[in-house]
This record gives sequence, structure tokens and C-alpha cells, in this order.
Amino acid sequence: MTDTAPEKTEDEAKSLVAGGKGLPSDEVARITADLIAAFKTVYDPEIPVDIYELGLIYKVDLDDDRNVTIDMTLTAPGCPVAGEMPGWVENAARTVEGIQDVDVKMVFDPPWGPDRMSEEAQVALNWW
Repeated sequence: MTDTAPEKTEDEAKSLVAGGKGLPSDEVARITADLIAAFKTVYDPEIPVDIYELGLIYKVDLDDDRNVTIDMTLTAPGCPVAGEMPGWVENAARTVEGIQDVDVKMVFDPPWGPDRMSEEAQVALNWW
């Protein structure tokens, strides 16, 4: 990525969710869009930007039974809501129609950096 990350493109959004090869492509596209919308309802309480635009969601695996595994990170390992945020993400993902089960995994490799933020997040935080 460059120093000024572009807004998340449709291709980047589509590549967020991997798997679901046995599901109809329009169903995978809908689940992807709905998961992104759900992620955009979760905010880091110290930063007024949603976790999707912050780049905290690294990967989502969707299996053919509509179970999702989410790899996410935090802006810092010592984040005060580290114990709570995975639950917030799980609850948000469970609101997506058709999702059967959700497993949220906290990962710190690669470490999060401001270059993972979308342009929208950078504007919201005045990081130009």
C-alpha cells in the first residue's frame, strides 16, 4: 500500500471474504456486502471510525455451511477493549442473514498500521 491508502474498492471488498465455493456467487456477494455493513457498525471507542475502514478486519473465511471465521486485529495489542471487541464483531456478524456460526480470531501478524486505513478513515481522522 502507499502512504495514502485509497478507499476500499469493490474488488478489495469482494476479496475480503474467501471460500463459500459451494454457494451461489450472488449469495456470497450478498453475504460479503452484509458482513461489511455489519462491520461498519462496530467502532473502536477511542477512534471515531468503524473497524472496517480502520482496516482491522484482515480476513473472513466463509464455508459452504455459512459459518464464518474472522481474522481481526487491534490498533494496538494493549487496546483497552481488546477483550470486548471480538465479541462486538461476532455479534455484528451474527446479524447477517444466513450466517450459521461465527468465530472471531484475534491476530497481530501483520501488525496493524495506519497504512491499512481507507482514505475515508484518514479523512475522518485528519491524517492527511
